[in-house]
Parts: sequence; C-alpha cells; structure tokens
Amino acid sequence: MTENPRTLPDPKVAGLIADSPIASVISDPRHPDNPIVACNRAFIELTGYSEGEILGRNCRFLAGEGTEPWLTEALRQGMREAKPVMVEILNYKKDGTPFRNAVVIAPLMDDNGELEYFYGSQVELAPQARSPSLTLRARAAQKIKDLSPRQKEVLQMVAGGLRNKQIAYELGLSEKTVKMHRGIAMEKLGASNSADMVRMAVEAGI
Repeated sequence: MTENPRTLPDPKVAGLIADSPIASVISDPRHPDNPIVACNRAFIELTGYSEGEILGRNCRFLAGEGTEPWLTEALRQGMREAKPVMVEILNYKKDGTPFRNAVVIAPLMDDNGELEYFYGSQVELAPQARSPSLTLRARAAQKIKDLSPRQKEVLQMVAGGLRNKQIAYELGLSEKTVKMHRGIAMEKLGASNSADMVRMAVEAGI
C-alpha cells in the first residue's frame, strides 16, 4: 500500500461519480502513483473496502496473483497516452474473492486541455458470460445508434476528457449548443451523469 496523500475525498470530483450506479473512482495523476481521490458507494460495495481503505491508493490494489500483467499494461498504456481504454481483467475483492472486472479508464482534462484526473469504472462480469466484452459493446452500441451525428461527436469528445468549452471550440459551436447536445445524448443513453456517458462511449468503442 502506498502512502496516502489524501485521507478525505476530493469534493471537486466526488460529485462526478457520487450518484452513479456503476462502481467508479477518480484518481489524480498529478500526485505520485496516481492515487484515488474519490470513490462512490457502488465501488465500496463491489470491492468490500471502506472509503478510508481506498482513498490515497493506486487502483492496482485490486490486483492479485491471477491478475493478467498484459492487461494491467494495457491500462497503464492508456493512462500514459491519456486515452480511454477498456479491459476485462481478473481482480480481487477485500475478502480475496476473484472476479472478472470490465474496467474502463478515461482522462478528464482541465480548462486548458491538460490532464487533470482519470475516471475509472468497474463492472463485475458474470463468470458464465461467454463473450462479456461483446455483450457490453453490443449494448452500448445499441444505445448510441439513436444519437444524431453531432451528438455522437460530442459524446466522443466527452469520452476524451474534454469540457464543454473545449468541445465548443473544436466543433465551432456555442457552449450552450454543446450543453444542449450533451443533455439530449445523456437522456437518450439513459445515463445518470457524465461519467456514465463516458463508460458507454468507451464500451461502444467510439
């Protein structure tokens, strides 16, 4: 376990994931070892760890003897390149129970386009699932197909960590228009917040 740079959740980012039904964390790459600075109730319930045992640690504390190193490296590469990535990796709960974990990592940029945080979410996959990745991708793709081309563009940029102001600049739109498209996309996807939108986008591979 690494030394905890923080013992309390960061209120600035905790709200991004607080209401999500998906187990989620926010980590801060500006601190050594990219520690978790916020987690939600779903993550606590999934892993069995308390908030105090989670904050300040790197997400690899869920790894264990059977965790695939090449998948761990895929996550690290995504973070090094500040690009969204999804892998299905073997992780372990606090009581030692192994579980197949569909992990999504995505960057969150600040107003200047610099990497500020990473969003991470976890979904426990059923052991008997034959092709869980295909199932997740198919479900996400099914939801995203109803979006307009512009809404898909906005969603893709949200998944890339861009904020409304940056998206507006990139697409030559007003920030108000971006917020409108983002809101409509969220409603069509049935997402409770932006973090859930990001996960769907990464699952769908857009």
